[in-house]
Amino acid sequence: MIPEAVTELSAGQLAEPTLGRLLSSWQADVPALAVVAVLAGLYGWGVLRLRRRGRSWPPARTAAFALLGLGTLVVATMSALAVYDHVLFWPAAVQNILLDLVAPLGLALGDPLRLAVEALPEGRAERVRRAMAGRLVRVLTFPLVSTALVLASELVVYFTPYFATALRVGWLHELMYLHLLTAGCLFVVPVLTHERALPSWCTHPVRAALVFLDGIVDAVPGVVVMTHGTLIAGAWYQYHAPAWATDVHHDQQIGGGAMLSIAELVALPFILAILVQWARAERVQNAALDRRLDQELARVAVPSRQAGEQVPASAPAPALVRPWWETEQNEVADRIRRQRGTG
Repeated sequence: MIPEAVTELSAGQLAEPTLGRLLSSWQADVPALAVVAVLAGLYGWGVLRLRRRGRSWPPARTAAFALLGLGTLVVATMSALAVYDHVLFWPAAVQNILLDLVAPLGLALGDPLRLAVEALPEGRAERVRRAMAGRLVRVLTFPLVSTALVLASELVVYFTPYFATALRVGWLHELMYLHLLTAGCLFVVPVLTHERALPSWCTHPVRAALVFLDGIVDAVPGVVVMTHGTLIAGAWYQYHAPAWATDVHHDQQIGGGAMLSIAELVALPFILAILVQWARAERVQNAALDRRLDQELARVAVPSRQAGEQVPASAPAPALVRPWWETEQNEVADRIRRQRGTG
């Protein structure tokens, strides 16, 4: 939980955030650290369990889960963003967008649901499959519903007393972290990893279109925050503004611009991930189709040879198909000869 010393910090106790201070300023967040430890432990257990069975797990997925997923959680909740989020708005805005968009993308690229299904015993794996295909999960992860939930979460945080209250109440601040992370995962994880939770019409082209639409929707909170005339948690930030801080209105504009920039930057790797999955699925389907055609041709060719039939040497060769330009030229010449003969 956020230390009381931070929430009661006077404006003069924090030094101006230079690049060096932003990189070196850290604080412990026990609930966030516990979540990171649990997720890392479960994921690592799944990978080790597969290795003991003689199966491998892609290192790229492990790296995405650990670095982009869990690493973003650590940066958002324990780095300089958490140190300065009670005296400046823009670190809090960056925190929230990291939890809402970037961390879910990293966790989803790690494919933890498929890892759980492959690592767990069959009975437990089947329960995971049934839970992910359940009605409640299907409703919450329906693309349009989950997109609306992400947008609503951001707007509720900033344009209700939620955010201002969370700055004062430590446990509510932690709950807000979890709320934003969960809302982001409801959209990103099913689109990238778990197809059974999505409708059958959510093919890869449809998913790419949905991700593009989600990128536009995710830009809305940043634009609104950046252009909104009323200060968000204005009383808090005006009271706690350090002497070196810029104008509170300008601080809010910086925060909105950062939200907009991160949202648009995240959309690109998200779409690329969908396109890579699409290309991989096409290769698998083409390989399966080739095998099927080979089997069909083998069934046609084998029966006559199995019966011991000999192909007669005098058998007529199959007719060859002549190019269209040759046949058309001959037809025109015959038509001209007939016209001259009748004339």
